[in-house]
Amino acid sequence: MIEKSWWTCATTTSLFVQKEIKMQIIDWDNLKAVACEVMEHAYMPYSGYPVGAAAIVDDGRIVSGCNVENAATGVGLCAECGMVSELIKGGGGRLLAFVAVNGNREVIVPCGRCRQLLFEHGGKTLKVMMPVGVMTMDQVLPFGFGPADLSEVEGAVSVETPYALQDHEGE
Repeated sequence: MIEKSWWTCATTTSLFVQKEIKMQIIDWDNLKAVACEVMEHAYMPYSGYPVGAAAIVDDGRIVSGCNVENAATGVGLCAECGMVSELIKGGGGRLLAFVAVNGNREVIVPCGRCRQLLFEHGGKTLKVMMPVGVMTMDQVLPFGFGPADLSEVEGAVSVETPYALQDHEGE
């Protein structure tokens, strides 16, 4: 049940092009190849476990990142963190499709923290390549925590719903 076809990266951010991109079938092989390439740049002197991540953004960009370890183990960064940093640096947007790979170039499952990060920037409909095939983010993280949960507590800071979590059905 893995989707395969072609993908054209657009350089424009017009609404028309964004709608066209959303209707394209994802080239998972190309996206995985990008993740494999960036995985080669991982900084992992402590675990020896390189990870690469890549995603397609709703404006057609492909963003990627690799893991960066630190001697203070808890402050290492997963590949998804670097990828989301590139997303924000490039102007933001919503992730549409995502894949992560290990040093054997095998598709891997995002950790719990990264699932939450992907949910925040891709929403429930983000397509995630998993070892068993493609799943939507609401299948990978069925009860994702988001801004709506913050408004449930009186006195908590109320924030505007991020773009990626807004309803984009019908676009």
